[in-house]
Amino acid sequence: MARNVTYSVSPRINPNDKEAAPKFYGHVQASGDVSLREMSERIQQSCTVTKADVFAVLVALEDVIIDALKGGEIVRLGDLGTFQIGISSKGAVTEDDYDDSLIKCARINFRPGTALVGILTNLTYAKVKPKSTKADKEADKEEEGGGEDLTA
Repeated sequence: MARNVTYSVSPRINPNDKEAAPKFYGHVQASGDVSLREMSERIQQSCTVTKADVFAVLVALEDVIIDALKGGEIVRLGDLGTFQIGISSKGAVTEDDYDDSLIKCARINFRPGTALVGILTNLTYAKVKPKSTKADKEADKEEEGGGEDLTA
């Protein structure tokens, strides 16, 4: 079974030149998501560990990653990559003037490892129609006569 990264194309206006004609850009369109339960089922099929055992390990892994990040540790997941907390802050004139109140926000940085970076070189792509928005669905409903009658 061929596996493709699906994408759709949409117009985007140049924020620096709003008068310019829009250009069309591709963007990845997810074909679904994979939950911990689904991962457990998939892993079970490739080894002798039960789905319940795999699920328990994945949940524990999630807890260990969160706890390690809260403790300021770098989490290394082998060739998958690393997680680390990063911060954004305001500047101070001197080191002595700097304190915690200048920290604006924290974020989680992820740096992909060789296994993830490696998949990027051999991807194949398939163009799909853009997913419809809520506005598109409401317009379709009105065209079918299923919209509210606002003439009363």
